[in-house]
Amino acid sequence: MNGNFIQRWFGRGWLSLGYVFLYLPILVLIVFSFNSSRQDMVWSGFSLRWYAELMNDTEIISGFGLSLKIAVLTATASVVLGTFAAFTLNRYQRFFGRTLFSGMVSAPLVMPEVIIGLSLLLMLVSVQKVFGFPERGMLTIWLGHTLLGMAYAAVVVQSRLQEMSKSLEEAAMDLGCKPHQVFFLVTLPNITQALASAWLLTFTLSLDDVVLSAFLSGPGSSTMPIVIFSRARLGLDPRVNAVAALTILAVTIAVIASSLWLARGERLRQRQVQAAAKAE
Repeated sequence: MNGNFIQRWFGRGWLSLGYVFLYLPILVLIVFSFNSSRQDMVWSGFSLRWYAELMNDTEIISGFGLSLKIAVLTATASVVLGTFAAFTLNRYQRFFGRTLFSGMVSAPLVMPEVIIGLSLLLMLVSVQKVFGFPERGMLTIWLGHTLLGMAYAAVVVQSRLQEMSKSLEEAAMDLGCKPHQVFFLVTLPNITQALASAWLLTFTLSLDDVVLSAFLSGPGSSTMPIVIFSRARLGLDPRVNAVAALTILAVTIAVIASSLWLARGERLRQRQVQAAAKAE
């Protein structure tokens, strides 16, 4: 009894220390974003000074807007491409070049971002010399983020497809549906939660990416992480605490809303399954 008690509380203690290590710095950052003093870790009183100054900081606002645009486009493109890649790998077990295709899809997951960013930079520079396009900026950053995000989206969607019963698709085809109708009317509705999870994951990865953005950005196309990183090297700016706190708030609201939406969809699906079982 004593051994089980000690083991249980020992595990909880380590888990609690892990959460403290991860989230205490974030909490401190949020608290000191309301500090009236410019000096960090020296509390001088509650103030919204840095939030007010943030509204007039055109560099951070411009960087945040660019990051938001790229993140939305990246998440959408990554989910579309990752879904097609996952469906191909899961539903077609044998085709010419499958091993190479699978390796190319998974390669960005294990390859350092520095290598990916450098290789993309060299390729884009060579393409630009030949065709005069594309200029480094929003487009090139989006291409790099999509390359990385597609790999993550493919893993998430493929895991859901492996759990999904193929009998549903086979039944639809027996009833006369064509392959593309089966995909859009049967497969996609059953993997909606995985698509939403993949979208949120790739959105977050794109929003806070520094390495790829640093390699692929050009003049006048600095994303918010690059702006924050450049300012942090010159000394901590309290306005960075404010923008970080606002970003955390926005991400938290998005995660809670998506979790509620996914939970509601799962409850609805379970009720439909129970209703269909009773009808039989």
